[in-house]
Amino acid sequence: MSFNESQIEKLEKSGYRFVGKHGHAAVKTCHWTRQSISDKGVCYKEKFYGIKSHRCLQMSPAVPNCQQECEFCWRDLTYTQTSWQDDEYDEPKVIIDEAIAAQNKLLCGFYGNDKANKKKLEEMKNPNNAAISLAGEPTLYPKIDELIGEFNRRDFTTFVVSNGQCVEKLRNLENDPYQLYLSLDAPSKKIFNDVCRPRINDAWLNLNESLETLSSFKSRTCIRNTCVRGKNMEQAEEYAKLIKKADPDFVEIKAYMCVGSSRERLTLDNMPTFDEVKQFAAEIGKYCGKEIVNESEVSRVVLLK
Repeated sequence: MSFNESQIEKLEKSGYRFVGKHGHAAVKTCHWTRQSISDKGVCYKEKFYGIKSHRCLQMSPAVPNCQQECEFCWRDLTYTQTSWQDDEYDEPKVIIDEAIAAQNKLLCGFYGNDKANKKKLEEMKNPNNAAISLAGEPTLYPKIDELIGEFNRRDFTTFVVSNGQCVEKLRNLENDPYQLYLSLDAPSKKIFNDVCRPRINDAWLNLNESLETLSSFKSRTCIRNTCVRGKNMEQAEEYAKLIKKADPDFVEIKAYMCVGSSRERLTLDNMPTFDEVKQFAAEIGKYCGKEIVNESEVSRVVLLK
């Protein structure tokens, strides 16, 4: 098992629900899923891409596994494992079935909420988008390809967020996600090592190889950048060169949010304003031929296309 009992208890207190029997996959309801059910707002992914927040399943098949310990990550990094350490793991069908059931249980309180949208209450029982981005690096899960394929067979859209370290896994995916994200959080190797803090060799090389691979995907692709004031909001032209190499459909430039365990590593001073994010995004866009086409001020994110 990937976690001990005290770690599981701590994560469950923060809203996680583990699924399967091997302790590596989990679901957690998103703030915007809950807000949407009561018609109090939606995630920027609904505004940008039409993904319905009340039908989104936020999950991960590899909660403890990541090759990086990014300063801005909101996870507790004390349990991070850089590689898959168990020979046993749960099957995709089990993970998906139990994740849907767990989310429905987490949201059941809304049935007693007079302010809940009754139509959305019915629709939320059957999520149709998987945000495979909750925690950890999903491509470390041995059956990530099959997991995407199983979601596809169930007519889900899938948003897969990767750090680009498992280059061969990405290259050999037979099942394309609906939208593949690569995290690009540094314009140079030095800043990458300082901010993303890789725990494996050749991490910067791996990321660059994955960026070069991105244009070969038939699915929609997106570069995601988390802006940390005083850390990585510089060298816009170098970011643009990396983005041009990847040739993504979209680029999301998003502010670091001072939440979770990241508060042990960073402060509110590292959280840029929305105007700062827009200005930095416009500068990057100028160098790579992309324009701001959408924005969400409440999430401090802008979309370049």
